[in-house]
Amino acid sequence: MKLLVSALEPSSNLHLKEVLKHTQNIELLGIFDKSLGNPLYDISEMAIMGVVDAIKKLRWFFQVANQMVELAKDADKILLMDSSGFNLPLAKKLKSTYPNKEIIYYILPQIWASRPKRAVKLEKYCDRLLGILPFEVDYYNSKAEYIGHPLLDEINIQHQANSNTIAFMPGSRKSEISKLLPIFKKVREKLSDKRAILIIPKTFSEEKIKNLYGDISKFEIKKETHTALAQSQFAFICSGTATLESALIGTPFTLSYIAKKIDFFIGTKLLGITQVGLANIILTKHNNTTLHHELLQENVIVENLLKEFYQTDRTVFKQKAKELRDYLGHGSSKNVADILMK
Repeated sequence: MKLLVSALEPSSNLHLKEVLKHTQNIELLGIFDKSLGNPLYDISEMAIMGVVDAIKKLRWFFQVANQMVELAKDADKILLMDSSGFNLPLAKKLKSTYPNKEIIYYILPQIWASRPKRAVKLEKYCDRLLGILPFEVDYYNSKAEYIGHPLLDEINIQHQANSNTIAFMPGSRKSEISKLLPIFKKVREKLSDKRAILIIPKTFSEEKIKNLYGDISKFEIKKETHTALAQSQFAFICSGTATLESALIGTPFTLSYIAKKIDFFIGTKLLGITQVGLANIILTKHNNTTLHHELLQENVIVENLLKEFYQTDRTVFKQKAKELRDYLGHGSSKNVADILMK
C-alpha cells in the first residue's frame, strides 16, 4: 500500500515511527523524516524560524503543496499529522482533486485552545479525525474519535523514587533558552549538593549547544529525555510536550515560561488562555483539578523555583499523575496502524 504522508514536525515523525511498527508493506510518499524512507522533502527542509521566515517561504510552501497533490495520485490513502497551517489547506486541495481518496488526520489541531471554527473545515476535507486527547473529540460534530495518546506507546520507563538528581529543561528555542537558562543556572548554584542534569534536544549539534547555552560546565548533559527525567527526583521544565512526558513518567516538576510581553497579553487577555501546561489542561478538562504549578513571566525567579522544589507535595503529584494516565488510558499507535491497514 502506498501512503501519502505529511508530517512536518520532529514529534510527528516520532509518532509516525511508532505507528509503522504495527504495519506491513507500506510505502511512504510525501514529507517525513528521511530515516523513514525517501521523502519528497525531509522535515529539515520544512522548518521555519519565526513569522518573517514563514512569509519568505510562503510561495515555496504553495509549490510544495501542489507537488504533494500531484504525488497523491499514486497513493492509496493520505495521512496528515499536526501542522494545520500547512496540512489544512493541503487537505482542501487533496479532497478537491481526489474526492474518493481517504484522508486521515492524526494529531488534530488544538481547536480547543484557539480558532475552533477550523473544526468545520477539518470535517469537510477529511474522512477520519484521530484525536489524542479524550475531550477534543467533543469539539466536532462527527468523524472525530479518540484513539489513545502516542506518548503512552513511547514512554516505557517510570520515575525512580530514590534520587539525588535534578533535571533542567529550558526549552528548545533560542528565545526560551536565553530567558530561562540564566535563572536555572542560579537555581543550580543554590542546589549545589544535587546532581544536575541539563536535558538538550537530540538534534542539537555541539556548535549549536555552545552558541545557545554558553557555559554549562555545572551540569551533566543528557539527550535521552525520558531516561533523564525518570532518574530525577524533580524537574524544572519550560512549557511544552516535556511537561506531559514528565507527568506520565511520574517525575514531579514545575513549569516555567517567559513569553514576549505582547504574546503573553494576546494569549491571556485576547484569547483567554488561563493554563499553559498540557498536563494541567488535560486534567482540568477531566476532573477540574491540576497537576503542577505554573510560574509565568515575572514570577519565574530563583526564590519561587526553589520554593517549588522544597514545597511540592510529591504524594499529591503522584496521585494526580495517575489520574492523568488513567484518563488517557492507552496508546494510539496500533489503533492508527489498524485504520491505515483497513
